[in-house]
Amino acid sequence: MRPGLFIAIAAFLVVSIGALMWGLPQYGIWQQELAGRAELVRAEQNRHIAVLEAQARLEAEELNAEAEVARARGVAEANAIVAEGLGGPDGYLRYLWIQSLGDNGQDVIYIPTEAGLPILEASRPIAR
Repeated sequence: MRPGLFIAIAAFLVVSIGALMWGLPQYGIWQQELAGRAELVRAEQNRHIAVLEAQARLEAEELNAEAEVARARGVAEANAIVAEGLGGPDGYLRYLWIQSLGDNGQDVIYIPTEAGLPILEASRPIAR
């Protein structure tokens, strides 16, 4: 082998090894920087998604609250109409009481007296 060729190959190997010794750490740094940027973008996207989900839950709860208020207003208006048709709140309460008598499934009906106390044992014979 010629000495010039040997020197050229040796110089090429020295330069290549030097370039690898400098380039590999630089490549590792560059690769870690790209991975860090990707992780940052992923974290920002996850945070943005979490914020959007929280806003959607808040809007849904606000709409549910509005629907509940509207339902309560409707019930209140319906109760006022029925109470007015039955002669006021006392008539409405009396109507509700009569309606509940058929729903309780019992055969005993308690009738209040003038003092507001019910007659509890009217069907029992008097023990002597």
